[in-house]
Amino acid sequence: MFTKLSKTAVSAAVLAATAVTMATSAPASAASAPLGCARTAVHFDLAKGQTPENIALAPGGTAYVTLAKARQVAVVSRSGSVRILATLPEPADGGIHTPALGFPLTTGIVRADDGTLFFLYATGTADLTGVWRLRPGSRPQRISALPASGLPNGLALDTPTRSLYITDSTLGTVWRVPASGGAATAWSTDPALAPAGFLGANGLKIHNGALWATNLDKGTVLRIPILADGRSGTARVTATGLTGIDDFAFTGHGDQIIAALNTVNQVALVRPDGTRTTVLTAADGLQGPTSIALRGDTVHVMSAAYLTAEDPNLILARLGG
Repeated sequence: MFTKLSKTAVSAAVLAATAVTMATSAPASAASAPLGCARTAVHFDLAKGQTPENIALAPGGTAYVTLAKARQVAVVSRSGSVRILATLPEPADGGIHTPALGFPLTTGIVRADDGTLFFLYATGTADLTGVWRLRPGSRPQRISALPASGLPNGLALDTPTRSLYITDSTLGTVWRVPASGGAATAWSTDPALAPAGFLGANGLKIHNGALWATNLDKGTVLRIPILADGRSGTARVTATGLTGIDDFAFTGHGDQIIAALNTVNQVALVRPDGTRTTVLTAADGLQGPTSIALRGDTVHVMSAAYLTAEDPNLILARLGG
C-alpha cells in the first residue's frame, strides 16, 4: 500500500527505498517473456474511492477485493462486474489519526474454504482498527482489536492451525490472531520488519513452513521460519533492491515470486536467488500495483492508482508468456 496523500512520507519512503536499491540490488533485466497477454479486465471508480488494495481469489472465477479509500469490501465477477459487500463505519474523527496515511482504509483480505472473508481495517482509533470477519449473508464484525498506533496491512490465513497473521507497517510487527477471534499476540518483532521512515512490513504469505513478508521502505523480501512450536524464527532477507515493493504471490515454482513494485509502477519476477526480471510496466496498464494473486497460470494484478490518480484497475496476464 502506498498513497500520495502524505507527500512528506512518500518522499521519505522513495528516497529510502532508492538508497537500498543503489546499495544492494543486482540490475533488473528488461521487460520480457515470463508474463504475457496482459489486458485490463476491470476499471474501478476513483471518484468513489475505489482504490483496490488487496485481493483474494475464490472458486468459479470470482475475486474478493478491498477498496481502501472507500472503506469497502467488494466481489468482482468473472465478467468484471463489481458488487459492494460491505462498507466499514467511518471513525468519529474521520480517520485523520490513521498512522502514516491520515485516512481510514481497508487493507489485507483472505478467504476461508467455507466462504468466510477476513480483512483488515486501519483507522487510528481503538474502536475500529483490527481484524474483521464477513460471513456469507452476514454483516461484518471485528473479531480482534489491533493497536490504534499501528497500520495493519498484509494478511495471511494458516488453515491447519486456524491462525491469522498480520503485518503491521508502522509498528514493524507480525501479529497472530485466532481465526475464531480473540486477542492478538506479537508473533515477530524482528528488526527486518521495521519501517525506515514510512512503511515497513507490508505484503504477507505463508509458504513452505515459513512466513514471507515484504518491507516497502527497505525494498526487501523476508523469510521467517515457523518453528515446530509455532514461534517465529529469525528473519532472513531473500531479495533486496525491490523499490516500493507492496504485495506478492508465489508462482508455484519453488520460492519464485511475482511482486508488485508500487512506487516505480512495475511488476517483477523475483527468483529464489534474488535476481529479478521486470515483467509488466505502465505500458501494460499498471497504475501503481498494490497486490497480486494467481489462479492457475492467470496472474491478477491490482493497481490502486495512489500516485497516478488516473485509472485504478485489475489487469490479467498469463504466466509463461
